[in-house]
Amino acid sequence: MAKKLGYSFVDGDIIIQEKEKKLLKELIAEHGIEGFWKIEEKYNAELDVEHSVIAPGGSVIYGPKAMEHLKEISVIVYLKMSCEEVEKRIGDPVNRGVTLKEGWTLRDLYNERVPYYEKYADITVDEENLTLGETLDEICRKLSGRLA
Repeated sequence: MAKKLGYSFVDGDIIIQEKEKKLLKELIAEHGIEGFWKIEEKYNAELDVEHSVIAPGGSVIYGPKAMEHLKEISVIVYLKMSCEEVEKRIGDPVNRGVTLKEGWTLRDLYNERVPYYEKYADITVDEENLTLGETLDEICRKLSGRLA
């Protein structure tokens, strides 16, 4: 998306790892899930970028300060997909730094987060049956006139 728009790309997870000098899974193990969410909220609430595509971590939605800030500086795009597709893309949630509560499955997490994603989204793109190119085209179509 960033290349298509001629924007920079900002990966929130990479920023956290660089600033904290630890992998996400190490931060989660050290601080617990809620402690990690506070770290994630802090860095996302401090983002100061323009003309950038921002990919925050999925749990950023638990941080109201971060979400308020992201709503102020950007257009939030929710890429809607089935739980099965999320499971395929994520693979091993622990190695990906996914914050799963004890005893939870990815489906539990999916069911909890979808209402948050829908709440904060300025634009929703349903990726069901779309190729990557079609998804990008649909995002651009919905963004048309919204970018400065």
